[in-house]
Amino acid sequence: MLDSCKLKSACNLPFICNKKINTAGTSNAEVPLADPGMYQLDITLRRGQSLAARDRGGTSDPYVKFKIGRKEVFRSKIIHKNLNPVWEEKACILVDHLREPLYIKVFDYDFGLQDDFMGSAFLDLAQLELNRPTDVTLTLKDPHYPDHDLGIILLSVILTPKEGESRDVTMLMRKSWKRSSKFQTQSLRLSDLHRKSHLWRGIVSITLIEGRDLKAMDSNGLSDPYVKFRLGHQKYKSKIMPKTLNPQWREQFDFHLYEERGGIIDITAWDKDAGKRDDFIGRCQVDLSALSREQTHKLELQLEEGEGHLVLLVTLTASATVSISDLSVNSLEDQKEREEILKRYSPLRIFHNLKDVGFLQVKVIRAEGLMAADVTGKSDPFCVVELNNDRLLTHTVYKNLNPEWNKVFTFNIKDIHSVLEVTVYDEDRDRSADFLGKVAIPLLSIQNGEQKAYVLKNKQLTGPTKGVIYLEIDVIFNAVKASLRTLIPKEQKYIEEENRLSKQLLLRNFIRMKRCVMVLVNAAYYVNSCFDWDSPPRSLAAFVLFLFVVWNFELYMIPLVLLLLLTWNYFLIISGKDNRQRDTVVEDMLEDEEEEDDKDDKDSEKKGFINKIYAIQEVCVSVQNILDEVASFGERIKNTFNWTVPFLSWLAIVALCVLTVILYCIPLRYIVLVWGINKFTKKLRSPYAIDNNELLDFLSRVPSDVQVVQYQELKPDPSHSPYKRKKNNLG
Repeated sequence: MLDSCKLKSACNLPFICNKKINTAGTSNAEVPLADPGMYQLDITLRRGQSLAARDRGGTSDPYVKFKIGRKEVFRSKIIHKNLNPVWEEKACILVDHLREPLYIKVFDYDFGLQDDFMGSAFLDLAQLELNRPTDVTLTLKDPHYPDHDLGIILLSVILTPKEGESRDVTMLMRKSWKRSSKFQTQSLRLSDLHRKSHLWRGIVSITLIEGRDLKAMDSNGLSDPYVKFRLGHQKYKSKIMPKTLNPQWREQFDFHLYEERGGIIDITAWDKDAGKRDDFIGRCQVDLSALSREQTHKLELQLEEGEGHLVLLVTLTASATVSISDLSVNSLEDQKEREEILKRYSPLRIFHNLKDVGFLQVKVIRAEGLMAADVTGKSDPFCVVELNNDRLLTHTVYKNLNPEWNKVFTFNIKDIHSVLEVTVYDEDRDRSADFLGKVAIPLLSIQNGEQKAYVLKNKQLTGPTKGVIYLEIDVIFNAVKASLRTLIPKEQKYIEEENRLSKQLLLRNFIRMKRCVMVLVNAAYYVNSCFDWDSPPRSLAAFVLFLFVVWNFELYMIPLVLLLLLTWNYFLIISGKDNRQRDTVVEDMLEDEEEEDDKDDKDSEKKGFINKIYAIQEVCVSVQNILDEVASFGERIKNTFNWTVPFLSWLAIVALCVLTVILYCIPLRYIVLVWGINKFTKKLRSPYAIDNNELLDFLSRVPSDVQVVQYQELKPDPSHSPYKRKKNNLG
């Protein structure tokens, strides 16, 4: 539990603190300029009045940026279609010194285009009285048109002197994908008094069921609605439901709950418009403090500033086991705590909390030989550890290419097929962090308790970059729970970087799909050659086999053949006759794509005109994604039978054995009857059940050929062996 620092649900802060302050007023003149981190500036962004209209409808969609120097320190939420917006958002900023004023800039949000400037103002921090709340009214001006009246912004500020604090902090990170596709970090400073800290207090499980009687935004009298959710810095976007005013989403996702009293979930509904800005349908809010814990609440929410309702299911549950600690505080080395964890995931507790599949402990020990990102020939590295939507950070080690972090992270595992991602960045105070390297480790490939040196890869995970990172990882899970969770929909990341049009990516996906199609074409040619008697012995054998199979065919033989194919490939692998080969074609294409991405990053500012052909680009990206999905589907089937992930192949063998026995023992009409009754009565038995296809959910866990290449572990340089290093140190 965090006593000294808490994450505010409505804030977007670089540092967020909650400490008692002295309320006595003091003049700034009495306090000398101080070291970095000397002052804490608490700001409440109240509202705006009579702001400038920037849209054709005579309104604007304003949001506010706070900057100190050239660094953005806060960005407010967007208030749609309002010239008198009310934000009531709080920001807490640590200020290095009072020489730099606080700049306030207001913009009008334009989807897919450059946002319109609505005015700016500045606040001289040196003129504020210390420890005294001050209401400030700022008149917005445009330097190019100083006579224009652009409205006012109302703030409340408190400036507090602070003692020097250690910069050796542990942080919590979120990805804030902006329109530039770059992310900033949000940090959570942990108390040095607590050697081990649990980062969030609970889980908010949300199921978006449906919308009713939504507002028609298109000329055909319909809409293409989707919904955005926001709880503090956490965001989620639903899928788009085309051409309907009564959409059925049936989507489930989780938010982390940081505050004891709850928080406010902001919900906005939108109509998707290809090639132009999406239309706003309406908004609503959910006050979590008004909901009881450990209970599912059905909510029918009226949309404000629009028409219609949204139907949700919201459940608040206790905290998950996610924590950060030093190496000295190790859950698995504490015998009592280890026994409790093993008991929690023992085979006897199969049906206790099916969502809690397992426990993951990651020791981030050190890195060696990192790339120098600063002009001084050094870097300021910190490490990001991600498991699905859980993202945690180490502290920053300044001016060091061989940092030692010695931190332990623990996570709850919801899906054993998840991939642990560990990324190293270089901290930059004046801009976003620089990428130094990354590794992706499937949980099922982890060897417990083994300290390993992982070679850092590039952004696309296709080749090595400079440096290695030392990790020790332990995974404890319940195999039965993990198998059952394989047959339900996979957890989606809240906010992911949108795919952009790429010539190499389009070509890669086309070639992958072509290879899958060619397998079917070649099979058809082979069968046709048997009909044409190109090879008489082969055609004769095929003819005899055809007569035998057709005469004796039973439905149970279909899963039996698939079972035999899996078994045959398994014996080939264990006998050393593995016919699986590294996909060098995919690797080469991925490397070409990486080069193109680097080139695109450099030329991105020169290609602003692409927004003018946004509709064409969106169609091309859709084609690109469809090719990827089709190719991935074929590759996942192949990799299931190739034993790429043994756990999934064994699971397929069990399922095929069961299916073979059922088809052999039970007449087909009874099986179809049971299947039909289940389908027809599913919504009657569970009205808010989320539709899913167990076979597709299973295949979604099997990696495609691209993912197989990305997850391959590169062999480290022998000089980086931890055992050799210890021997050299002893020598």
